[in-house]
Amino acid sequence: MSEENNPSELPLRQRIRYLLEAGGFFLAIGTFRALGLDGASAVGGFIGRNIFRRTGQMNRARENLRAAYPEKREAEIEAIITEMSDNLGRTVAEYAHLDKLKLYGDDARLEFLGTEHGDAAYARGKGVIFFSGHFANWETMPFAAAHFGYKGGEVYRPVNNPYVNRWLVEQRQKNGTPEQIAKGARGTRQIFTALRRGEGVFLLADQKTNEGLPIPFFGRDAMTTPAPAMLALKRGATLIPASNERMGGSRFRIRLHAPLEFTPSGDEVRDTYELTLAITQKIEEMVRARPSQWLWVHRRWPTQREQDNVLSKRAVQTLDAVGVRVEREGSSLT
Repeated sequence: MSEENNPSELPLRQRIRYLLEAGGFFLAIGTFRALGLDGASAVGGFIGRNIFRRTGQMNRARENLRAAYPEKREAEIEAIITEMSDNLGRTVAEYAHLDKLKLYGDDARLEFLGTEHGDAAYARGKGVIFFSGHFANWETMPFAAAHFGYKGGEVYRPVNNPYVNRWLVEQRQKNGTPEQIAKGARGTRQIFTALRRGEGVFLLADQKTNEGLPIPFFGRDAMTTPAPAMLALKRGATLIPASNERMGGSRFRIRLHAPLEFTPSGDEVRDTYELTLAITQKIEEMVRARPSQWLWVHRRWPTQREQDNVLSKRAVQTLDAVGVRVEREGSSLT
């Protein structure tokens, strides 16, 4: 992922298109804002169940679920799709109310469990890598950590529209971690700096990458970023899994799990693969705990056309085959 686009550097035609898109986005945000948090979430859930669920994109989610759970009946698959669509609609609507998703206060919306794992990891002083996936309203996880007092930076993938992206970054800074780390070469340097200071890095590690390592996920190889594993191996940072689930309406239970235990063998290539595998297995375990809370619409697995490329990469497990290099602090995080 390249660094964020500067709108003033874009061609006029593209800038106009992005401004029109942003206008529609902010109109929706304003509408949801006027409804209040609970009203907006309820309307978003209705839209998710009755509109999102019927879009063609949900066919990808159905295909993914059938492949991941061949033992499930169609009625069970549809039940997961319905709850996932409800959650997705609510999450979209809740972007208008990120300032209300708090850990403390009279109307606290976040529950934060497993903080003993985070406390112990920070006490080591070697930095902490919190990894998770697109569970429930995924924006709330760094919020809870920041409200609890965990210092660090949130790694994010900039959206294409620079006007929308700027607004999203500002919301995350105001309500979560002030340090926002865009994926890219500069972002990797920021991550190293945070880990050197003994702070945390919050990232989602469940998305498909064009390059990376082919790692089994629900029984099928999926191209997976080895960045968290390589960073942990380079810096000796603690890897802590985090999960999130919607507990009804706009209330969430965020849980820190026990840190991954891993003893490096000294073989950098093997260690990178094995630790990336352990991270992926933990994400799969968290998905299986409540499948409807994960975003199954991701194009997480390769298409048939891409499968040959995946298989060829499995045959050559070298650092040159991965899409992320962290041999030095100026390298890139894709």
